[in-house]
Formats: sequence, C-alpha cells, structure tokens
Amino acid sequence: MKDTAEASGDSAPGRRWLLFIHQLPPKPDYLRVKTRRRLRRLGAVPVKQTVYALPSTDEALEDLQWLRHEIEAELGSAVIAEAEFIEGISDEELDAMLASARPGAERNAPWQGAADQIEPGLTWVTREHVHVDRIASAWLIRRFIDPEARFKFVAARGYKPRAGELRFDMFEAEYTHVGESCTFQTLLRRFALRDRALRAIGEVVHDIDCKDDRFNRPEAAGVASLIGGVVQAHADDRTRIDRGAAMLDDLYEFFRKQRSSRT
Repeated sequence: MKDTAEASGDSAPGRRWLLFIHQLPPKPDYLRVKTRRRLRRLGAVPVKQTVYALPSTDEALEDLQWLRHEIEAELGSAVIAEAEFIEGISDEELDAMLASARPGAERNAPWQGAADQIEPGLTWVTREHVHVDRIASAWLIRRFIDPEARFKFVAARGYKPRAGELRFDMFEAEYTHVGESCTFQTLLRRFALRDRALRAIGEVVHDIDCKDDRFNRPEAAGVASLIGGVVQAHADDRTRIDRGAAMLDDLYEFFRKQRSSRT
C-alpha cells in the first residue's frame, strides 16, 4: 500500500490527532458538564458530538486515559483513537480552534473593545458547501452588517484573501469561532448587535453547529431539520444561503414577537 501511494503521487500524510469518543449515562446530570469542562481544560476541541480532538502527544494521551477511567467509573464509556484527517476538516482549522480555546483567547479577542466598523459592499469569503453556521452568518451579514455584501465560496485550505475581502467561519478568518462562540455569535459581539432575537438565533445556531447543547434551545431540532433539508435539496452555496435566509427571516420574527408578547 505504501509503495502504491508513493507511485501514484499521493501527498504526504497529515498530522496525527488523538480522538476522544465518549458516551455518558443519562444520570448523574453533572457528569456531562464535568466532562465538557475537563476536556476544555485539557485543550481538546469538539469535532463532532461527543468527539474531541487533541494533537497526538504522550502527555495528551495520558490525560485522556485518566478521563476515560473517570467516565467508566460513572458507568459511561470512552474510546481513544489516533487518526489523520483527510476530508471535512483540515489540520489548519483544528489549529485555529485549539488556539481560540486556549485560556485567555476569548478574553483577548478584539470584539471586547469597540464595535467593528466596515465599508459596505465588501466581499465576504467562506468555505464552500455551507451549512448552518455559514448560512446563518451570511444572513446576519447581509441583513444587519453589510446589506451590499457579496459572498465568495472557496476551498477550506490554501485560500489567500484579496484586498476588500473579509473571511468568516474558516481558517485564520477575521470572523470565526472564538472560545465557545460559533461564528454567528462572534459576529454579534464584534458588531455590537444586542438584539435579543438575534441572540436567541445565535444560541440555536450554536446548539446545532457545536453539538454541545449548551443553551438547550427547544427550537434547535426543528431548525436543524430545515437546514438539513436545504442542504440536501441544493448543492449550490448561493441557493443554500438564499433559501436559508427566508427561513431565518421568519425565525427572527418569531423570536422578536415572542419577546414582545412577554413584555
């Protein structure tokens, strides 16, 4: 197999990562929070629901082994695997996630200062094959940040931005995940958008995208199904954004009127 790969001109192997794949019992309730906090302290980042990644080192392996023992003592289960990512997420994206998850990353983020200011009509660049966070972020950008925004979709790796372009939800982007915030939530903070309806949408997007049930929004399952339908029905990224925007317009009105009915 090795000789065949070399003869075919395949690229060199990527970096090795430790994957921590765990399943927790429904009780005790605190175990989910405890495990998530422990993984965060270890510097692990979520790749999928209940799947966390760390660079493959002896120290990281030992830390994860101890955590596995603790979970199994509570009648849960955990598997530690070493893997190389081929598609779906890049080493560079994982590096960016790790950097933003380090202690102090969120505290030092630029949106902690004055709100960002931009010239209208910029080109906003993101990864192709958009899904929930990129669809929602594009809607937020065009409706509340840059009504004249143009969108450009590129491969996840190797893109170098041009003058007049801003990137979102991709490696080294100006606007992406920061700490525990998804890209939509980062945009809210960076542009000082304090609308409670937008914040509610951000929580829904976070629960779907990060898969950690942090906000436990009851609307998340329905919105996830609708976004999934858009993605399955339309391969074109611009169409996905347009179809998603109509849904998000209605969701925004739902949350806005819900707030009014309580006041």
